[in-house]
Amino acid sequence: MSIDVLINLSQIIMLGLSTLVVMLVIAFRRGHKLTYGLTMAGLAISLLIFLFISPADARQATELLVMDDYSLFFSTLVIISALAVTALSYPYFEGEQSRNEEFYLLLLMATLGGVVLACSQHIVSFFLGMEILSICLYGMIAYTVQQPGAAKFPLEAGIKYLLLSGASSAMILFGIALIYTQTGTLLFSEIPQRLVEAGQGNPIVITGWMMAVAGIAFKLSLVPFHMWTPDVYEGAPVPATTFIATASKAAMVAVVLRLVLASQAYEIDGLLSTVTVLAALSMVVGNLLALLQKNIKRLLAYSSIAHLGYVMIVMVAAGSMASSAAAEAVTYYMAAYVFTTLAGFAVVSALSSSTNEQDQLASYQGLFWQRPWVALPLMIVMLSLAGIPLTMGFIGKFYVIQAGVTGQLWLLLAMLVIGSGIGIFYYLRVVYLLVQSPSGESEQGGLPLAVTATLLLTSGTVVLLGIWPTGLIASLSGLSVF
Repeated sequence: MSIDVLINLSQIIMLGLSTLVVMLVIAFRRGHKLTYGLTMAGLAISLLIFLFISPADARQATELLVMDDYSLFFSTLVIISALAVTALSYPYFEGEQSRNEEFYLLLLMATLGGVVLACSQHIVSFFLGMEILSICLYGMIAYTVQQPGAAKFPLEAGIKYLLLSGASSAMILFGIALIYTQTGTLLFSEIPQRLVEAGQGNPIVITGWMMAVAGIAFKLSLVPFHMWTPDVYEGAPVPATTFIATASKAAMVAVVLRLVLASQAYEIDGLLSTVTVLAALSMVVGNLLALLQKNIKRLLAYSSIAHLGYVMIVMVAAGSMASSAAAEAVTYYMAAYVFTTLAGFAVVSALSSSTNEQDQLASYQGLFWQRPWVALPLMIVMLSLAGIPLTMGFIGKFYVIQAGVTGQLWLLLAMLVIGSGIGIFYYLRVVYLLVQSPSGESEQGGLPLAVTATLLLTSGTVVLLGIWPTGLIASLSGLSVF
């Protein structure tokens, strides 16, 4: 293996080494603080590597993985999410006497799976990264099941995710197998030519794509494959929920867009119509069900369903616009979504512990008057998710609308407007709740430094890149997906 290949794979190698070190430390010397510190160090070094390997042109590390600006951007987004989750995990688990070190091991391995997903250009690496990520999430979701007085119902959430995620992975794998029987290739970029030879209307190819789409829709929580999402978000520990909502979604969106553009999947008969229906249902159903929620984790779960529906507009329009424009729209929107969601769950984590989660909306009443430094980031989160100007959410939604207009997707744009209107109502309802008179006394203790830093950096980024987005937009323009 040449030095160039090692350099290109350095982020993945660093994450693998960090996982190995943490595993050995846990085996020989347990310590929550030590494991936390090693995890933070490994993720921080992996993030810094981005500064040294950002390529001007795509570099194929192996036939399975490609290192270009697009994959490095999403890899960095996954690692930033993992850093934030690690920062939130230490105070969340610190009060427990039970063993917490393995959570960081699972987190590192899940991050490794997410980075492999983001860099995939081959079906094998796509499936491998997805399964590494999913298997680690099973453990993270149910991690607090043996802790005395564990909050919520982590075992139920873990079993639901295990069964349904396993079924969706099987559907993806079977769909891929059907496509392979007709194309004879697993490389994204070779699929279009092989599809022409096999015939676009080939029923086996269409069946394979439909099965793959159904499995991917589960991973992205698209309606009607969304039923697991609110239950898992509510039942899992806050750090695990945060990782699922950010890093997991970002990695999956990254590889799906590359697959769609490189394989020209939008040319398959009936596939575009299917994704259009999924997007429309997700935007409307996600927002309507969010209206009924009294639990902030469930509200953010249904909100994520709607936001992934918005992203699907760009996927549907991808065939009508330049691939670089589609990549720019998706990357900015996902950056806005990830930072906003990280800030939202950081607020929940700041008020919670593994035995006492403050996730009922009623417990946030009057929070602005009791703990304004916690309430203000949550206000920013709600305004950004609603797409209010001067936030990243507004710029992201503008990108989506622009893609919809380019593709003349008037029905989907109408659904976006309706969904956004519904969303504004329940997002502003949370803001109103924060400034109402407090319902009772609230604990006035300070926040751990790591949680405070996470709150400030994530919410500050949402505002800063909403007011001055030109720097990020300039870095994203001209992104090459394949």
